[in-house]
Amino acid sequence: MPRSNRPRRPASGKPGQGKAGPGRPGRPGGGEAPELDLERARSGFTRRESAPDGEWMVRPMTAKRAEKAYICPGCSTAVLPGIAHLVVWQDDHLFGAAAGLAERRHWHTNCWTSRSYRHR
Repeated sequence: MPRSNRPRRPASGKPGQGKAGPGRPGRPGGGEAPELDLERARSGFTRRESAPDGEWMVRPMTAKRAEKAYICPGCSTAVLPGIAHLVVWQDDHLFGAAAGLAERRHWHTNCWTSRSYRHR
């Protein structure tokens, strides 16, 4: 006789009250799930960009997470708190990845996308 791929229902007839623990079907130990940080999930992932001036790591920063003021190297004006922007560092730094990360800069998104490579 073939097996069924469906999970068995607990004897009480209520889903989620079986061996796995209350409210957590299929997970041993029970307990509550950790709350998902939606702002962190929306902020995006660090991506690698190749350009004539090197390899860059680019991380988007959402307006909600932008808490300090920085000077944008592209236009030399302030990136104010509450403004979405990019955090950029050089991945192929001469002294290694840690040195590149230590020299990261906060750019306006438009300044980063329209930057010129002639003066670098």
